[in-house]
Amino acid sequence: MDILDATVADAAEIIELQKLAFLSEALIYDDYAIPPLTQTVDDLLPDFERTTILKAVSGGKIIGSVKGCMKEGICLIGRLMVHPDFRRQGIGARLMGAIEARFDTTQAWELFTGELSLGNMRLYERLGYVVTRTESFDGSSFAVVIMSKARQQ
Repeated sequence: MDILDATVADAAEIIELQKLAFLSEALIYDDYAIPPLTQTVDDLLPDFERTTILKAVSGGKIIGSVKGCMKEGICLIGRLMVHPDFRRQGIGARLMGAIEARFDTTQAWELFTGELSLGNMRLYERLGYVVTRTESFDGSSFAVVIMSKARQQ
């Protein structure tokens, strides 16, 4: 498996990976009330200008992706996705390490995970992230957990 920079040519495959991973998580948590992923390729294209998107590739197929960008001295990490058939193989940890390394001059990293991603919390905690705050949305049980990691001295 290789971790490489994603390009605009990868947009459609990344969208399909996100949908597959999102649906798989709904099945794991037996919760189909989650909103469907409606992002299109056209929606994703501007991300290639504003963010760094890394992909994990095996056998010519994208099996994972993550994106990151700098904002006010903090690297914001999002959309960590791993193909359901490749879970528990360390791909998520390698993608997180690679995106952190890409922004190695930052003082802190921050990521957002929905409450349906509680299974991933152990991974993030092993990588040194801690919950710093949670946010709930009006009229919804959906919450966002914000986790942060300080730069190791």
